[in-house]
Amino acid sequence: MSTHAAMPARGRSGPRAHARGHSALSWAIPVTLGAAYGLYASFVLRNNGASGPRQFWYGLITAVVLAVLCFALGRIQHTMLPLVRAVAYGALTAAAFGLLVGLTDSSVLRSSMLGLSVGLGMFVSTFYIFYTHEKTHEKT
Repeated sequence: MSTHAAMPARGRSGPRAHARGHSALSWAIPVTLGAAYGLYASFVLRNNGASGPRQFWYGLITAVVLAVLCFALGRIQHTMLPLVRAVAYGALTAAAFGLLVGLTDSSVLRSSMLGLSVGLGMFVSTFYIFYTHEKTHEKT
């Protein structure tokens, strides 16, 4: 017995099968990055003589903000062009690194220059990765 070709499938299938739910890595990576960043920011503040509550709250806030930004960028990155996506990753990295350098009581110029240089390195590397792995859709 043959079945009809247009028979509806049970459940969701196809490219949008997991559109509603988030995979484990889509939230685990930002949470891990945020936690590591918050702990390191807290550690840097502690070495500069910050009190315990200030150190805790600053570390927690920076962890949450970075995790939310990473999660948001991960959710919308597939809608961006490779150049815009690389700029977004570079800007996020530059801001995060510049803030950590700024916590060490260094000058604004030093933290800005180090943040920009690390952000530029991230931009170049991610642009290379995104551009070389871009799927081209040729019409035949």
